[in-house]
Amino acid sequence: MKMAHITINTAKLDESIRFYQTALGLNIAEDFRAAGGLPIVFLRGASDEVSVELIENADQPYSGAGLSIGFHVDDVQAAREQAERDGFHPSPMISPKPGVMFFFLEDPNGVKIQLT
Repeated sequence: MKMAHITINTAKLDESIRFYQTALGLNIAEDFRAAGGLPIVFLRGASDEVSVELIENADQPYSGAGLSIGFHVDDVQAAREQAERDGFHPSPMISPKPGVMFFFLEDPNGVKIQLT
């Protein structure tokens, strides 16, 4: 079994797309905004990666807590510095044990994004 996607219902579709493209370097893989029904956009890095599915649904946007999505980056220090320059307000670097470092960003919907 392989995870296919993570779905986030949002009232801020365009803002969310820009966040995932700019902050994480994801690309639009599938775009169903013109297909009728709820607008849906899938973003991912490479074709074999898990997708982030954004569904514009103002009636049921994500409003919970406790959700965190983790992404691996090649250089976590450089990624944090870039996030700071881009105005994404990254958390301080966290290092719970030697050799492990990560930080968090928050997407426009309140979803915590961990970069490690």
